[in-house]
Amino acid sequence: MSLTVFFAVLLAAALHAAWNAAVKGSDDKLVGMLAIVIGHMLPAGIAMAFFAFPNWESMPYFLAGMAFHIGYQFFLLSAYKIGDFTQVYPIARGTGPLIVTLVSVGFLGVVFAGYQLAAVALIIAGLMSLSIVRQRDGLRNPKAVLMALATGCCIAGYSLVDGLGARISGDAVGFISAQLFMNGLVFVLIVLAYNPQAVKRAVTDQRQMGLIGGTGSYIAYAIVVWAFTQAPIALVTALRETSIIFALMIGAFIFKERLDLTKVLATFLTVCGAALLRFGKLFA
Repeated sequence: MSLTVFFAVLLAAALHAAWNAAVKGSDDKLVGMLAIVIGHMLPAGIAMAFFAFPNWESMPYFLAGMAFHIGYQFFLLSAYKIGDFTQVYPIARGTGPLIVTLVSVGFLGVVFAGYQLAAVALIIAGLMSLSIVRQRDGLRNPKAVLMALATGCCIAGYSLVDGLGARISGDAVGFISAQLFMNGLVFVLIVLAYNPQAVKRAVTDQRQMGLIGGTGSYIAYAIVVWAFTQAPIALVTALRETSIIFALMIGAFIFKERLDLTKVLATFLTVCGAALLRFGKLFA
């Protein structure tokens, strides 16, 4: 992985944590999510005028990615309504490598080295620890944990299909721009069907957040999908999970959430496990 890709993905990680924090901090989480989704349609639409539209060969990945993104947005929304940012975000982001490993062993017949099994153990330990930490109010929240895990499943899904789709399409920016635009349109239509007032508020009351956060969201994921075409998808995904560290700092210093030793250790274990799983072969 080149230094350009490395620092670009770190920037994407910081932007991703920031827009997630904006949604979490919204008085109405649905309106906040809508503002971000609508906001990323603008830069995506502009980019579509300059980059190639996905070809037919990449369309199955395009549609599958859209489905995973829609699931991701609704599950994440549900998790943020009931859980702390410093609990939900690390679980959601840290689940991906674990899912990929389990699928590889259980269905693809992949045999892992010792350091890889150790990495999986670290991730499991981190996630299990995060699932039992207490919230700011001192209570545990298993429902938020389940929503965060479902979010992580969607993250694993769209990371894989978007990376493959972008490679097949031959134009990473064009691929993700078209997908994010269509994703935004579908998401808005779904919400419009049962809560039209939320859409109205998103484009009026939260217009500024939508423009800033939505543009940040678009840039963050466009960088990641571009990086998928420049380096192994697994390496990019692992590096992007450094956003967990940014999220921990945002939750502690902005949201004033409970930052006890268990939460810090759990986040540290999850990040170390993800890094070991993807980069351990360099030292094996």
